[in-house]
Amino acid sequence: MSSRSVALTSTFLLLAAGGTAACDNGDDYQDEGFYCADENGVIVDEDYCDDDDGGGGFGGGFFIWHSTSYRSGYPVGSRLPAGGSKFAYNDKAARSSFGLPSSGRISNGTVKTSVVGKGGSGSSSRSGG
Repeated sequence: MSSRSVALTSTFLLLAAGGTAACDNGDDYQDEGFYCADENGVIVDEDYCDDDDGGGGFGGGFFIWHSTSYRSGYPVGSRLPAGGSKFAYNDKAARSSFGLPSSGRISNGTVKTSVVGKGGSGSSSRSGG
């Protein structure tokens, strides 16, 4: 193999490695899946997380759960996979930070693309209004 071929191959490998490392950066854009669920991560009807009618009319105890590992299609009554995070369904600031409407109904299985570095691991909880 000629030295020129070795140099080109080495350069290509370095560029490829750099591109892979950039994909692992925590600040990259990510897709996030969102569901309305109870405090245990059991999916409930989206109406429980709709705060347009004076707080949903169902009382507290419902959250918007999110994770980069959530996909659309989990049925009501099923438990979300471990590793997600949650915030109160009526937390306008949290909703907005994920690019969701600040109030109203969010369909279960909604996927937001290009969420910057929010991540979906852990079990943090924020509440507010």
